[in-house]
Amino acid sequence: MENKNTNNFKDGGNQNFPNPNLQNNNFKRSVKTSKKSDTNYGKSVILPFVSGILGATLVVGVCFNVPSVKNSLINNTSAPSANSAQSVNYNNVNNNLVSLSSFSDTGVAVAQKVLPSVVGINVEYSVNTIFSQNSSTAEAAGSGVIISTDGYILTNNHVVNSGSSSSNGFYSLGEATKLTVTLYNDETEYEAKIIGTDEQTDLAVIKIEKDDLTAATLADSDSVQVGEWCMAVGNPLGMNSSVSSGSVSAVNRTITDNDGKKYTLIQTDAAINSGNSGGALVNTNGEVIGINTIKASGTGVEGLGFAIPINSTKSITQDLIQYKKVIRPYIGLTASNITENTIKTNPTAKLVIGCYVRSVADYSPAQKAGIKIGDIITKIDGKEVSTMDELNEIKNSHKVGDQITLTINREGKEETVQLTLAEQP
Repeated sequence: MENKNTNNFKDGGNQNFPNPNLQNNNFKRSVKTSKKSDTNYGKSVILPFVSGILGATLVVGVCFNVPSVKNSLINNTSAPSANSAQSVNYNNVNNNLVSLSSFSDTGVAVAQKVLPSVVGINVEYSVNTIFSQNSSTAEAAGSGVIISTDGYILTNNHVVNSGSSSSNGFYSLGEATKLTVTLYNDETEYEAKIIGTDEQTDLAVIKIEKDDLTAATLADSDSVQVGEWCMAVGNPLGMNSSVSSGSVSAVNRTITDNDGKKYTLIQTDAAINSGNSGGALVNTNGEVIGINTIKASGTGVEGLGFAIPINSTKSITQDLIQYKKVIRPYIGLTASNITENTIKTNPTAKLVIGCYVRSVADYSPAQKAGIKIGDIITKIDGKEVSTMDELNEIKNSHKVGDQITLTINREGKEETVQLTLAEQP
């Protein structure tokens, strides 16, 4: 009977409540002899208890080697230690990733919204060479963004007006002889005319005679953040209506082109190639945040494209449509920057940090205000300036006809002069 009772424990029977008959038999034996009672007590109580512990330990050990059981036993909310990398639940990690289908749907939706507002531009130029008296024709391609339903299109100046930048000692490009626009899903070539161009900002406005166009939605480019998703839309290498996606790599990036002109641009790693110029850089809402304009190229250079922030184009666009040019305030002087190093290398000169006036234009606001060559401009409207870029930035925040105050250092003495800004000739 002892063996039968012991086997019940090993077979995993109800250890708390053993068979009543077996329990009674054990009790009877304990009454007959105390020596037998000790033996039976060990077999009926201690041995089952130890067996139960060993069995439970074995079960837990097996469970911990089964990932699904192990994960349910471990509290997943606790932070893993530095040495617990191997215990990461990869199923949970994958479940928390962004759905690729949702990401793809966003790209599709943005493309469908923006593509009808981006056009292809083809330009024909007359080319004069030193080898022939007869001119030939050259073509160039670019992109543009529809900004009004009645046919106004914003693009780059260099797309429609190559000028001297595309000339050398052997040939020169004349004015554009023909300008055509191709719309999305429309093979018709619409003849366009140039409304206005601005070389300083590399922007231009052209127009086609067609109504009911899909105008692009313009974003607030001041709110663009580094790392956000973006899409470049245009006509690279003549491949109409192409898109490429990436992210905003930097904002307020200062870039100097081959002609020495400085631009403050949005940097992106979305692919921008020849023909993308003038096209749109858009955000996840399908809103234009910039006009694609420059791509850095060279051996080992990848993913360096730049776009003009759309906010900086708005006033330019209005001026080009209204006046055919950009109306800018004008002082009428040239100057060079004086730095600490300049002062150290010229210890006998009475120099201070500022803008050293080198020339004053005839009949200009500067001449009328009495500014002379050798004056050093140190402040404009009470704000200290040490470079011409800083001076021009403050000047350009004003309008034609505004009065400004310049603080100048003349032979070691500080003076203030007032002048009225004129229109830049």
